[in-house]
Amino acid sequence: MSPLVIPVVAAVVILIGHLSPTPERVILLPDADGQVGQLVVRSATSQQVLDKAYAASEIDASGNIAVRSEDAASVQARYGTLLDARPARPVSFTLYFATASAQELTPESIPVLEQLKAAIVSRPAPEITVIGHTDRVGSLEDNDTLSLKRAQAVRDMLEASGIPATMEVAGRGEREPLVPTADEIAEAANRRVEINLR
Repeated sequence: MSPLVIPVVAAVVILIGHLSPTPERVILLPDADGQVGQLVVRSATSQQVLDKAYAASEIDASGNIAVRSEDAASVQARYGTLLDARPARPVSFTLYFATASAQELTPESIPVLEQLKAAIVSRPAPEITVIGHTDRVGSLEDNDTLSLKRAQAVRDMLEASGIPATMEVAGRGEREPLVPTADEIAEAANRRVEINLR
């Protein structure tokens, strides 16, 4: 039997077009927060909607779909090795910078930087995207330069810690504010670097 174990929040349609003599199984898993979306399973002859955690469909060679229920323990017992092989979910971190600085993190960002380092080290082959931002004080060109320097500074901090990882670095200037403001308005929440870890 070849299982299809799917964590889903949004609605998804699974079409079973090639049916084998061995029944196909689809199980809907909750996401990390326990939320469950909806999964539509279709064969050539029938359709079923799964919308509860651990709801399962089994599709036989005739295309008939039988719905049944699993639980966390039975799914872990049967598919634990498969589930453990999944890559870690992407996570994001945000570091904030002092006004007009490309190097000085705010005090509340220091523990976040340590959490980021720990998260990177826990992954076997991390991919990191580092994106710098600014508030709207200064010219567009100066903010483009400052945002890139902030992103490069975070990359340098990580590399100085001995973190071997592939890092993409970019600056977005003032174009993607967390808090929209008028031009020349200082906003601490916009002076940031976002780090996305996959």
